[in-house]
Amino acid sequence: MSRASASHADRSGNLVETHTFFQPRVFFFYLVVLALLLTLAGGLAYQQLFKTDIYHEAERVQNQRRILVPGPRGNLYDREGRLLVGNRPRFAVVLYLDELRTEFRKQYIQIRKNYREANDKDMPSARQMERIARTTVVQRYLDQVNRAIGRTAHVDTTDLMRHFSSEMLLPYTLIDDLSPEEYAHLIEHLPVRSPLQVYASSTRAYPYKAAAAHVLGFVSTTVDLEAADLPGNDLTTFKMKGTVGKDGIERQFDNILQGQAGGTIFRVDPAGYRINPPLEKRLPVQGKNLTLSIDIDLQQAAEEGLLDLIGAAVAIDVNTGEILALASLPNYDLNDFTPRLSFAKAQQIAESGAWTNRAIYGVYPPGSTFKILTAIAGLRSGILTPASVYDTDGSFTVGRRVFRDHGGCVTGEIDFRLAIEQSVNTYFYYYGLQIGAETLAAESRRFHLHEQTGIELPNESRRMIVPDAAWKKKVKQESWYPGDTANFSIGQGDLQITPLQMACFMASVARGQTQTKPTLIHDPKRPKQNSEPIGLPADQYQALIEGMERVVTKGTARRFGAVEGLRIAGKTGTAQRERWKDGKRLGMLELAWYACFAPIEKPEIAIAVIVEGDTPDESYAGGAHAAPVARAILQKWLEKKQRPGAAPKEPIFKPVLSQ
Repeated sequence: MSRASASHADRSGNLVETHTFFQPRVFFFYLVVLALLLTLAGGLAYQQLFKTDIYHEAERVQNQRRILVPGPRGNLYDREGRLLVGNRPRFAVVLYLDELRTEFRKQYIQIRKNYREANDKDMPSARQMERIARTTVVQRYLDQVNRAIGRTAHVDTTDLMRHFSSEMLLPYTLIDDLSPEEYAHLIEHLPVRSPLQVYASSTRAYPYKAAAAHVLGFVSTTVDLEAADLPGNDLTTFKMKGTVGKDGIERQFDNILQGQAGGTIFRVDPAGYRINPPLEKRLPVQGKNLTLSIDIDLQQAAEEGLLDLIGAAVAIDVNTGEILALASLPNYDLNDFTPRLSFAKAQQIAESGAWTNRAIYGVYPPGSTFKILTAIAGLRSGILTPASVYDTDGSFTVGRRVFRDHGGCVTGEIDFRLAIEQSVNTYFYYYGLQIGAETLAAESRRFHLHEQTGIELPNESRRMIVPDAAWKKKVKQESWYPGDTANFSIGQGDLQITPLQMACFMASVARGQTQTKPTLIHDPKRPKQNSEPIGLPADQYQALIEGMERVVTKGTARRFGAVEGLRIAGKTGTAQRERWKDGKRLGMLELAWYACFAPIEKPEIAIAVIVEGDTPDESYAGGAHAAPVARAILQKWLEKKQRPGAAPKEPIFKPVLSQ
């Protein structure tokens, strides 16, 4: 072998040797690459096998949207089945913006082209041109509606863009609350498959207008809706406006009257536009109905009796405590609240003082109607008997102060029945001082005049006052004087109660018990009220009722309180309250009271009426101003008793489900 061949063989051997044995660095590199590939493959496998649900859930939340639609509220009926509050259809012209994507894009391109061709140096930004394009397209559709119904409405660009940013999937309202004529015309002329449609919803309707306004209450709009049966609480949700109770029964029983929302779930594209058909759909459900204890005939009689007056009237079922009428004037037409209360109307209501429900929130000194309680306290304490007599000259002196009977009052020897009949102040001053303030206060509390009645209405007053020495010391930092007791005995001074409390008191006296719990919910099977007995022997109780009957037949209510064919036990009252304005005393306002129950032989209905004087130092009397209101209620009640009639059961307004 030549040297050259040998040399070649050595080199060849070296080459073979080099490829047969791997170097450490190369080997490590291969291992790292292999580890990375295995890690990547394992990660992908893990994601596919174990995290599929998580990604699917994230995709669902990102690409699905939920729309909630409120359910109509339940109806309110009176005790005879007549509709007091229902739902009427409400129609609006709406535009489904998510169906206009192509039109918006074309309009945008056209606007940009026009600016470029004009070589306009003040060319708007892309965002501004987008606003212009959207407004132009929407106004084009609105002009179709304008031509059809003779309107000249214009698009509010700011409102439109707000809708785009936060309520894209909801129909955009072009014209709200169409008239019936406009609705009929549009239904006839709008294409079935147009993005322009008439949207049907429901709004509250009040067939009796202002009647029982303070009892029924009103609603306002809300988007705080929940749909128990529709999934997707984690989805981006768009909510149509519903209603929530703001006052009266509407507020107190909102959870019952509130309908159950329904809705739909849609897929959306990356731009947020809806992809039909819906993935899921649930219809809204109407709220539950309520039957109130109110008798609308008696309610209207009470309000007509109070017409042009300031005051309140309450009629209550003696045996069950069900409220038959609860009126407060001035009041307001509930239809002014639908679809929304205007600022001008709200201001008008405020200026007239109509927001206040005087029957449950107004507190007043009860005046001489309180003498019935003073009489009961005197009889129970033994200070008074049916034979008790007081010889009066029309005046009564306490310390340095002279208290006088009202003008025209009788003088001489006055017995128990005559004192009630003619409302003789001096008689009750004399015996009231003997009874004492503490006993009068204790008896007032026994009849629960110091506390709320628990009526199912918001804002019942907590400002009732049954005064005594401890109260005066605490509140006024003053001592109690005999003059305070004299005032207390005839329902004056610091004593304060509501008309509802007085009606409950009269109902309690009629039953011979000490408490009546009122209710506004009608229940034909409601048991009779049962509370602590009044605590008078039969002869004393009979004397009390005889005195109250004489009030109506020949006493202070004889001219305006009597109802032919009905025996009534009543008591008039007049009280005073100072009127102040801007820190100045303007004078005294008089308060006229009348409280009664009937029929005497088997009491069924009790009534309390108060009329507020509106002019300082102008004379108001219970017999002349308050008694006629009670008489109107009793006449209507007696008429219905003698000629009962069937009441309609079907609502006047059919509820309309929003779709």
